[in-house]
Amino acid sequence: MNSRLKAALAAAAFLASAAVSAQTLLNASYDVAREFYKDYNTAFIANYKKTTGKDVKIDQSHGGSSAQARSVADGLDADVVTMNTTTDVDFLAERGVVAKDWNKRFPDNASPTTSTMLFLTRNGNPKGIKDWDDLIKPGVQVVVVNPKTGGNGRYAYLAAWGYIKKKGGSDAQAAEFVGKLYKNVPVLGKGGRDATTTFLQRNIGDVLITFESEVVSINREFGEGKVDAVYPSISIVAENPVAVVERTVAKKGTAELAKAYLQWLYSDEGQEIAVKHALRPRNPAILKKHADVFKPIPLFTVQELFGSLGEAQKVHFNDGGQFDKLYTPGR
Repeated sequence: MNSRLKAALAAAAFLASAAVSAQTLLNASYDVAREFYKDYNTAFIANYKKTTGKDVKIDQSHGGSSAQARSVADGLDADVVTMNTTTDVDFLAERGVVAKDWNKRFPDNASPTTSTMLFLTRNGNPKGIKDWDDLIKPGVQVVVVNPKTGGNGRYAYLAAWGYIKKKGGSDAQAAEFVGKLYKNVPVLGKGGRDATTTFLQRNIGDVLITFESEVVSINREFGEGKVDAVYPSISIVAENPVAVVERTVAKKGTAELAKAYLQWLYSDEGQEIAVKHALRPRNPAILKKHADVFKPIPLFTVQELFGSLGEAQKVHFNDGGQFDKLYTPGR
């Protein structure tokens, strides 16, 4: 083998090695998780380099979780999805985009963090909002995400419905209550960040129903003291599921990286980063350590009252479901 050929082969091997070590991963995620994943990505890249010697790049795509799921189904080459409702990942599983048993591929139902729904009011809470009943009072405007386009909105709706059920009310009474609530909704947000923008930048509404984690994002982006966080008497457990996009990783050869990226969410460092963004860690020791961050609040699960998010989707959020019966745009 002549020296010129050797040099060419060596150069090709080097370029191939560089290409492998500089893999790019795309995370398609829900709207209000962008700050969390920005910090998480920085830490993961450093850890991955330290433990494997490989350089990686992480790109992010954010929007309403259901809209993101449809984009991935339609061909967005995300390597992983990190959503806020299991139905959006199930939607991808039904289309063969993620594994059918995606929720068994990682611990805790493949949900490394959880959140819950609370109320954000304007500084000083001028309308005196304390619990769900206050949201149906005359003259109170509620900003919330459209449950047909974002998991944030679905959890808000189910939390309100569950509030009545947990007090011993019937489904008919829950429907009446939720209907009154949505009569006080002047505009539906497309996703969590859109709802926040409507509330804070467009100055619409007296109260915003959103994830607990959004408080940190608002304080960071808009400054401390713009909103008051109000914890209702009861709320819902919101799981944040994750999955590898099998279709993409098979094409790009990124399966190992994608799995490592999601697995590290369960690491102590990954869980601590979640805490900084007010996402509730699954690690019980870390959750206990930060009891000052996560106010104790009675929580119920979707499974407890609705069977599953999939069942709730069929009954409440599919076209012609309960939500369509209760809400009339522009009412």
